[in-house]
Amino acid sequence: MELNKYHVVLESEPEMGGFSVYVPALPGCASQGETEKDALENIREAISVHLEGLKKDGIPIPEDREVTTKEVEVARA
Repeated sequence: MELNKYHVVLESEPEMGGFSVYVPALPGCASQGETEKDALENIREAISVHLEGLKKDGIPIPEDREVTTKEVEVARA
């Protein structure tokens, strides 16, 4: 079995609770979970399903791309 590795973005959801997570290299591939661990387990499953769908449709599997976050300051409105 071939293993694919992807960077994911994990965000806490303070208003709703839990975490959301998505894969920048796989547009539309996202999940969530009550804990960070749950969210990461769920995104693994979502990635597998997403890749299976791409393969079935004959679409090339995208390579991972590194994610960088930066902080910027803006004036309050």
